Amino acid sequence: MKASLTPSDKKIIPIIIGLSIVVPIVVIILMNLPTRYNLLGLDVGTFPFFHAVINGLTAALLFSGYTFIKQKKKAAHRAVMITAFGLSALFLVSYVISKISNDPVPYGGDGVFKYIYFFILITHIALSAIIIPLVLFTMYRGLTGEYAKHKKIARWTFPIWMYVAITGVLVYLFMLPYY
Repeated sequence: MKASLTPSDKKIIPIIIGLSIVVPIVVIILMNLPTRYNLLGLDVGTFPFFHAVINGLTAALLFSGYTFIKQKKKAAHRAVMITAFGLSALFLVSYVISKISNDPVPYGGDGVFKYIYFFILITHIALSAIIIPLVLFTMYRGLTGEYAKHKKIARWTFPIWMYVAITGVLVYLFMLPYY
């Protein structure tokens, strides 16, 4: 039996798909700008530190949300997950501004740390693109009260989102000496 789309689904799903395609493309374009425009006049290391703080807070909120839902504290779960989503949205806006403002900083390490760093970075980037539709669909299903669908997708969203948040902090720590 095929599930039919609700009127809300018919509006929201194309938006989620569109954002999931547009956001990574915009980030790639901005990373390859020939000229940078330091919109806020900040030093190169300011954005990465801010992003690491946001990622660390997001990871803490995700863990709290997971704990709350296991304890059947649905209101607390909802509050921290909406906050985590808000922080991730803030991160995305700040990240876009940072790509417009600053040239990419190359990793200067070598040896085994270089391989570890690039493994973490590549998986972080790839999963950052994948997490966009997962988070949006998970939030949508939770906020519309479609808890069975929410739970089903959240089983995938949670570990990937947590990995992206934690590796965001790790990337910052690896890059710290080079800012």
